[in-house]
Amino acid sequence: MTADTVRDTAAIESWHAHVYFDADTAAPARALYGRIEAAFPAAEMGRFHEKPVGPHPMWSYQVAFGPDLLTEILPWLALNRGALDVFVHPNTGDDLADHRDHVVFLGRSYPLTLSIFNKDNAS
Repeated sequence: MTADTVRDTAAIESWHAHVYFDADTAAPARALYGRIEAAFPAAEMGRFHEKPVGPHPMWSYQVAFGPDLLTEILPWLALNRGALDVFVHPNTGDDLADHRDHVVFLGRSYPLTLSIFNKDNAS
């Protein structure tokens, strides 16, 4: 695929927002979790991971939602995340591209462990 290739947004099956936190920001992360849950009951709230999981270099939890909620959740998170950092990506079926090329960071950005998507490392 070249830089000028136009992809149909219908390829986006869903979205994930990963709220990053650490021991010092766990309490604000839990408070934000509750506010997200109350504001977006259609979103699926994931577990708290108090260690890096998957490609994520920080502790995190996931917020999964449909394409129809992106225009509500993204600006809400931008204004209500406090000092927490949030990594947002679509799910198109191409995990590597979704986590490398199609990302939005709210706050600080972090390098991800993308080698987990290397097909040679698949088990």
